[in-house]
Amino acid sequence: MSWNILEILGLLADAASIVATEPVKDSEARARKKSKKEDKYFKEKASAGFILAAAILFFVVFHKPLPVGDQTSALIVSTIIGVAISGVIFFLLNLMEIYYFKSIFKLLFFSCSVIAFFVALVMCVYYKSGVFI
Repeated sequence: MSWNILEILGLLADAASIVATEPVKDSEARARKKSKKEDKYFKEKASAGFILAAAILFFVVFHKPLPVGDQTSALIVSTIIGVAISGVIFFLLNLMEIYYFKSIFKLLFFSCSVIAFFVALVMCVYYKSGVFI
């Protein structure tokens, strides 16, 4: 009896399709709904966390006067770098199909909080490292 590899793969595909069309049990459906409910406000919590971290970082940067130098150009450059990093993050989230919101306000809240966080992070690194000054 000769076994052809394509026949074996065909049998495995048939078995997988039978298993896939099997009805989902009621308890499994409830567990999926429950796990989805637990993650319902994940994006809002992440946005609030980014805002809190950005506020702390902005406080660290601005609680003392900024060093003498060309402050305006340094602030503009660090803001552009923060926005560029945020854009890369948004692009990666979009590729992974995670960047989806049901409301424009949730989208704006998340996007603005991420942008504020990365701008604050770049400013903190820029002013506190001492390398760039």
